[in-house]
Amino acid sequence: MPALTTTPDGFLLHGEPFRIVSGAMHYFRIHPGQWADRLRKARLMGLNTVETYVPWNLHQPDPDGPLVLDGILDLPRYLSLARAEGLHVLLRPGPFICAEWDGGGLPSWLTTDPDIRLRSSDPRFTDAWDRYLDLLLPPLLPHMAAAGGPVIAVQVENEYGAYGDDTTYLKHLHQSLRSRGIEELLFTCEQTDPEHLAAGSLPGTLVTGTFGSKADQNLTRLRAHQPEGPLMCAEFWIGWFDHWGEPHHVRAAADAAADLERLLSAGASVNIYMFHGGTNFGFTNGANHDHAYAPIVTSYDYDAPLTESGDPGPKYHAFREVIARHAPVPDEPAPAPSRKLAPTVVELDRQAPLLPHAARQAERPVRTESPLTLDELGLRSGYALYRTTVPAAGDGVLHFAGGVGDRAQVFLDGAPVGVLERERHDETLPVRVPRAGATLDVLVENMGGVNYGPRIGAPKGLLGAVTFNGTALHGWDCLPLPLNDLSGLTFEAGTAAGPAFHHGTFEVTEPADTFLALPGWTKGQAWINGFHLGRYWNRGPQRTLYVPAPVLRPGSNDLVLLELHATTSPRAQLTDTPDLGPEQR
Repeated sequence: MPALTTTPDGFLLHGEPFRIVSGAMHYFRIHPGQWADRLRKARLMGLNTVETYVPWNLHQPDPDGPLVLDGILDLPRYLSLARAEGLHVLLRPGPFICAEWDGGGLPSWLTTDPDIRLRSSDPRFTDAWDRYLDLLLPPLLPHMAAAGGPVIAVQVENEYGAYGDDTTYLKHLHQSLRSRGIEELLFTCEQTDPEHLAAGSLPGTLVTGTFGSKADQNLTRLRAHQPEGPLMCAEFWIGWFDHWGEPHHVRAAADAAADLERLLSAGASVNIYMFHGGTNFGFTNGANHDHAYAPIVTSYDYDAPLTESGDPGPKYHAFREVIARHAPVPDEPAPAPSRKLAPTVVELDRQAPLLPHAARQAERPVRTESPLTLDELGLRSGYALYRTTVPAAGDGVLHFAGGVGDRAQVFLDGAPVGVLERERHDETLPVRVPRAGATLDVLVENMGGVNYGPRIGAPKGLLGAVTFNGTALHGWDCLPLPLNDLSGLTFEAGTAAGPAFHHGTFEVTEPADTFLALPGWTKGQAWINGFHLGRYWNRGPQRTLYVPAPVLRPGSNDLVLLELHATTSPRAQLTDTPDLGPEQR
């Protein structure tokens, strides 16, 4: 029997009335050295539960490889820490998670197979999911409430009613969990319009809702669909995420707290999305594609109660007051902000040009008549360099049939001649070819996989033939650049022209949180001590990158930037204050 059961109007936990007061906090967006701190702060706000998605694409990057459960992906350790803090856990394993996460959490080896119908009862999809569960669930079963662990409920799919209506598929997912030992309460999660609720519900499975306002209206819709059982908002949206080029989204604490009060006053359970957003470290951010492709920034601060760096914000204190009127809140002081590193200037005085490095890294570049996509090159994230020659000199137009995925910088004999972007639907570039046989380089960046809707799995790289004045260019060297190992870089003093890695060192007495500011820099990636902080871009809104204290070490520390364009100053700054850009309320 599951530890968490339902009554006509609520939950029982081990037979006693229980209201879920939860907050979303994704372990894979938080440095593991900070998990315990964030969980403690969740309890101190009054939460009795935390919720997390589980990203299939990170845990099983290779369909034939082992399950990855270490470092930032050590989910069993995270669950153990939650139990030690006295917190329950809502587990949301997918298959699809959305979460503004690369590919919605679906692995690229699955989404790039054109023969597989994603999120359906297609046996090619469900078989892949079952094989994954065969690896994932055994190490998690000891952490289920049935075994004395913290996990009290597990989600089946995620907002499926917004995508499809394949009940056979949902039944298969339900049975896949049950047959592998999951005894805990299972639930679905849907936007509360009647169509989504009808398409995504599963008979005999608790239905929960997702919304950020109009609590009374949304709970009424949920009750109309499900006449009996607990009312629960499984995603109470209290902030929002940002795309590059937009203002930073914020929501007034008083407004969000008033809606939380309405939810709790109605007797509903809640999962605050997000309690602590964290960071899209490395290449993990997702993207949306409605009218145009829109990649998501590195920060996933979400204007959450606990900021990206783990400090209590205005919502933390406002929510703590609301929760205290409806549930026990620890009789302990609210946590103080963490110590920050003193402002520091970092001189980046050595460089390594990217294009020569790319040629050295790919000892055997893939040679093809026409350019391959990044997916065909087996590249899940990062960059690829495409190289060929242009047979004729003179003015003309380069045409990229099908466009690019997602951003391409074009060079002729090493000189930059233009940029193409998927979000602008770019396909042509006027150029002057300096000589017959000039080298054409196209550096393509994967800016993040679409995480919602029918475009999940959209290809990356060069997406068709390339022509100059109507003549197709053949004989391409395709060089994948995953950038997961920078040890082969050779840095030298001087000034590198074009895309280049820049290196500098700085001293730290005692590690503490800090924020990397890059005034004068244009676009690229940042690493500290080999830890990939993520993408920066002067397009904004985000102007600083969060540097977790555990990334730093006493003594000398290394900063590496991959700058794709140019900088006006060979300096970076470590500051004690984040800057996520001008706000949109």
